[in-house]
Amino acid sequence: MEGVSAVPVPQPRARTTASDAPASRRSLALGLLLGAVGSAVVLLASGQTWARGEAPIAGGSLPLTADGQDVTGAPAALAIVGLAALVAVFAVRGTGRYVVAGLLAVSGLGAGLSAWIGASDSAALDEKAAATTGDAASTIDALSHTAWPFVTALGGLFILVAGVLALRFGSRWPTMSGRYERDGTPRPRKTPATPRDPDRPEELWKALDRGEDPTG
Repeated sequence: MEGVSAVPVPQPRARTTASDAPASRRSLALGLLLGAVGSAVVLLASGQTWARGEAPIAGGSLPLTADGQDVTGAPAALAIVGLAALVAVFAVRGTGRYVVAGLLAVSGLGAGLSAWIGASDSAALDEKAAATTGDAASTIDALSHTAWPFVTALGGLFILVAGVLALRFGSRWPTMSGRYERDGTPRPRKTPATPRDPDRPEELWKALDRGEDPTG
């Protein structure tokens, strides 16, 4: 039938934006908190005393201690990597963000596992006993361990969870720069409006069209 135009049918809008926003904000806050706290805990706890023992010497024994850095330097190094990855998550987009989030998770996993393994280590104190007594075959006696390796492992777990959150929700997190749109293209800069020149012919005609007197 001529003269009748088709009426566009409105399409249903996606309902994910409103519901995803709170989850995105919560995951962002939790990820930042766990990543920062986890890295701080690992760095702090790895500098504490992890093991104690006694080195046998002539006429008695010499008490020795070993901190986390003596046992293994992996947790502290991985915590620094994880902290850098946590910051880098907000500087990259797309596939790069998933790669950095994966690095964050792996850093936490490595820090936690190395601390857990180091909780029963005696090699560091054996080396100290050998160096103290001058006997390469000397080993530590009365070996005991503190809770600090497990605290370090808990910090690594925090970093791991932060990485998992970044992998799951990181695509919805904001980036550092606000000058770019969500698709990564720069926002167009606003150009100042060109002032109108009343003496230009086109401006005279526009004034006449508006019923104005350009000569007045």
